[in-house]
Amino acid sequence: MHDSNTIEKHGVFRGAMMLSIVTALLSACASYDGRLNSSVTQYLGTDGSIVSRTSTASLADRESYWAGESASGSAHIVINIGQQKLYYYRGGKLVGISAISSGREGHDSPVGNFKVRKKEKQHASNLYGDFVDVSGTVVVKNVDATKDKPPAGCHFQGSSMPWFMEFAPGVGMHTGFLPGIPDSHGCIRLPDRMAKIFFEVTPMGTPVTVEK
Repeated sequence: MHDSNTIEKHGVFRGAMMLSIVTALLSACASYDGRLNSSVTQYLGTDGSIVSRTSTASLADRESYWAGESASGSAHIVINIGQQKLYYYRGGKLVGISAISSGREGHDSPVGNFKVRKKEKQHASNLYGDFVDVSGTVVVKNVDATKDKPPAGCHFQGSSMPWFMEFAPGVGMHTGFLPGIPDSHGCIRLPDRMAKIFFEVTPMGTPVTVEK
């Protein structure tokens, strides 16, 4: 049996632990791509437990690889929404895999057969981003340029989408934050190193298959 003081101490300890976890999660959400690469970021496991990354590599990078240096043949990219994975083929052989984050509910990524139609090393969204002042300081984050109005003295600055490869109107693959679930406005987010590799090795016109 436990006396009331012991029970109270346990309650205080558990409360402090929960506050620490919530604070860590909220502070993590304040950053954009840095969340995935931070060793202090905590994640909600499928069993409801809170887990932390123990490796120095990000969760996404631990699931991703490229082994296509010596492979030949035409490229084909397959994106599986259900698995949140991208599969890269050369000559019919699987040579790379990357974790992704596809469009969230209401902004679903298009499903079907496409081709890479545009490539930009430094692309910026013309729809989603932040309102910034004349000095470039962010005043309002995560806005929709078609719906939100900038405060006085501010202007719209589109979200950065490095290594952008468009395969459907306004939809492409690019560097972005991967929370482990569909989270984008329709694009396919990739870890930066994988987005760079795919950008460099993928010719214009490469077939892209997006499947559920």
